[in-house]
Parts: sequence; structure tokens; C-alpha cells
Amino acid sequence: MIKIARKVGTLGAITQRVAGFHHDSVRDEPAPYPGVKTEFTKEMRFILPEEVPTIPIYRVLNSQGKVINPKDDPEFDKEDLLDMYRAMVKTSIMDRILYQSQRQGRISFYMTNFGEEATQIGSARALKFKDVVFPQYREAGVFIWRGYTPLEMMHQCFGTNKDFGKGKQMPVHYTGAKVNIQAVSSPLGTQIPQAAGYAYAMKQRDKDSCAVCYFGEGAASEGDCHSAMNMAATLDCPILFFCRNNGYAISTATKDQYKGDGIASRGIGYGIPALRFDGNDLFAVYNATKAARKLSVEQQRPVVLEAMTYRVGHHSTSDDSTAYRSVDEVKHWDTVDTPINRIRNYLAEKGWWDEVLEKEFRTSTRGEILKGFREAENTKLPNPLQIFDEVWDELPTQLQEQKDEFIEHCAKYGENYPLESFEDMK
Repeated sequence: MIKIARKVGTLGAITQRVAGFHHDSVRDEPAPYPGVKTEFTKEMRFILPEEVPTIPIYRVLNSQGKVINPKDDPEFDKEDLLDMYRAMVKTSIMDRILYQSQRQGRISFYMTNFGEEATQIGSARALKFKDVVFPQYREAGVFIWRGYTPLEMMHQCFGTNKDFGKGKQMPVHYTGAKVNIQAVSSPLGTQIPQAAGYAYAMKQRDKDSCAVCYFGEGAASEGDCHSAMNMAATLDCPILFFCRNNGYAISTATKDQYKGDGIASRGIGYGIPALRFDGNDLFAVYNATKAARKLSVEQQRPVVLEAMTYRVGHHSTSDDSTAYRSVDEVKHWDTVDTPINRIRNYLAEKGWWDEVLEKEFRTSTRGEILKGFREAENTKLPNPLQIFDEVWDELPTQLQEQKDEFIEHCAKYGENYPLESFEDMK
């Protein structure tokens, strides 16, 4: 007779049931197979996913910014928390300026972070600087928290000769050894196995840090994610797999991406500790990341973190999200339940922030960013010859030939190109 495993009350009970249905196990005959650690059972039962309780979402602040359980309040001092709040607001202001500049044709491309500021600042605050970050492309706040300035971001988006990447990447693909963050890479999910490999190397030489890999729930559908998590689990790599589950992979809603219980549940399947939390709650993000880092470093093992949040902006400036979601849906997350509003309400209740301070900060920050914007916009672009540099130790013959042809072409037809816009070209 076939039986169905029924819903049980706790995650611990789920594990017990799934592992071998111990109440009905044939205890005097353990399963000898190397593939699993379990026991035989005399009854055949299918485990139906809809009968297994979903993983709950940990939170500290409610939607109005009220602390639910005082013991979970990280109790930051005033200036520390204000620094975090200002970083969130600065990220939002910069987003608006650069988004509008792309619409004006002044930069070629942009991706906003609207609605996800808490996932970035909360997690960045919980990490140590020596923890190496592998970003996806929606982690501008992590860069800002670690010391990347808006001016440096402007230089990158314009691709100027002051860009750390020397104009070789498209906009928002920041990089910089000064902040210990690897370069943003366009192909989806490539950073995930790279981070797992880096974590394995860290395990060999440094037992006091971890790798941190950010990605969206869409990237979790890539095979790279499976390879990385399986490798990290079997080799006990100290890495935090930080998934921003923001509801949409470009135009694909989560209901069309996966059938199971989100991303955190996958960690359990790989044998990795997992935690799901409210990504719009700065305190929950901080607490979760801090605890996960401690577990990963002390036990030298991976952890899966799933931050439940919402992408308020379009996927990128190449996307029109009104084609696949309603304006009312976006408006709710942009006005009713925003991470910035939550923490601002908390600060106001503490008497640490008010409308006057808000206006002053927004005005001065916008001025600072616009100043950097104008400076970057008027900075020369890198010398085009740099495209041949810093890839090969010794330039291959065919590339040397191309370089020579390019120099000859510019010398012959230079008047047809805006060479004055490039460094050392005219």
C-alpha cells in the first residue's frame, strides 16, 4: 500500500520524516548504501512538496518600522545606524540620477537598485572587509558601503579614463581592489561557481574569512548555481550564497521560474544550512548575514541566505516592466512597504531623524552626485589602444597586427573620428 507523508509541525520534524520515516523504520537493518545515511522502512511513501511546511520568513521590523521582538533589535548606536540609512538613501538618489541620464542618452545603460537597498546595506554592514564579495549587478549599495564613491561610479558608467576598468565594461559593472569586490560580470550566474572556488582556496589559507556571492532567484535557475552549491557543500567551503529573491527575473515571475519553496529550500537539499528572511527589513538582513557569516567561518561550511524583497524598478533600462506587472503592484512596494521608509520610521521614533534632516541630506547628496556626474561626463575616454592591454602577458601576433592596423587607420582617417574625446589621441 502506498502512503503519503503528511504535514509535520516543525522543520526538524520535516528532516526526520524525509530522512527515513523513523517511526516506521526497520531499525535492526540500517541501509548500507554509500549514497545516503538513513534506514530501511517497510512502508512505501511519497513525499509531496505541498504537504511539507514552507520555510518561514524571519523579520525584526514590521512594515511600519516597529520592532516585533525587542531581543532581535541589533541596537546600533545612533551614528552607525544613521550611516546605514544615509547609504541607502544615497544609493537611491544616485539610481534616480543615472537612470534619468540614460533616458537622456548621456550613458548607454543602467540598472537601478530601487526597493533592494536594505539587502545591500544590511548585508554589507554584517560582513568583514576581508570577506571577498562576488556581486551580480544589483549590489551598488555594497560597493558604496565599502568605500566606492559616487564619483567613481560615474566614471565607470561613462567609461572614462579614470574608470578602474578603463572603459572595458558596460555601465554598472563596477570593480575595484580597494573595496575587495570582484568585478561585475554580464553573463548570468558565472560569479557563483567562481565564488565557490575562491572560498575553497580561502579555506586552505585563511580560516577567518569567507566568500560572499550575491545573485538573484533567476540566476539560481542556471546550472552554475547547482554546480557551485554542490561543490561548496561537498568540500565544506566557507561561502555565503546570498540570493535576492525580488520576484522577477527580468520579465519572468517566480511562479514561472520554479515550483518548489523558493531558493532556501535548495540549500537543505544540498546539505547546506539555510535561512530565509525579510530583505526589506534592514535589521533582519543584518542579523541573518552576521549569524550566517559566524556559522560559515567557525564551521568552515557554506550557508544559503534568501532575502525576500521586491524589485521596484525595471530590470534595466532595456526593460519595460509594465508589460508584465501592474502599476498598482509596483506602487504598493514603492510607497507602502519600502525598506527606506521602514528604517526612517524607526529612526524618527528614536528621535534621531526628522523631515528637516531628511531634506538637508537629500539636497546635499544630490548636489554631490550631480557634481561628480558633471565631472565624469567631461572627462576624456581611455586611449582606444588600451583595449589591447592587460589581457595577455605578451600580445599574440594576430593582436599585434590588429593593433598596428588600428594605429595606421587612425593616422590616415583620424579626421573622421572624435579623437579629441580620447586620452592621448590628439
